[in-house]
Amino acid sequence: VQLQASGGGLVQVGGSLRLSCAASGGTFSNYAMNWFRQASGKEREFVAVISWYGRTTYYADSVKGRFTISRDNAKNTVYLQMNSLKPEDTAVYYCAASRFPDDPPLYWGQGTQVTVSS
Repeated sequence: VQLQASGGGLVQVGGSLRLSCAASGGTFSNYAMNWFRQASGKEREFVAVISWYGRTTYYADSVKGRFTISRDNAKNTVYLQMNSLKPEDTAVYYCAASRFPDDPPLYWGQGTQVTVSS
């Protein structure tokens, strides 16, 4: 499975961005889809996960209520809508595919930079 993330950029505090991750090379609905992020000098951290058909989602406490993960299986794409962005959201964001929502990812995308300026 190949994953291609896009949609990152520079945004001001309080702004919004929507990240997309397009999948190819596999059956998209066979995988739970995740978003992780890694800030400069920090370890990669979990952001959100969505189950195979979107019925279940989980979020890190740091983004709960501000970020929304969704997927469109017809388009083989997962999204991360990010609202009320904060400087601490600045990171490289990665999409990843796992067999189950609580499994470690099997496949990773290349990452897209999100920078929140104050």
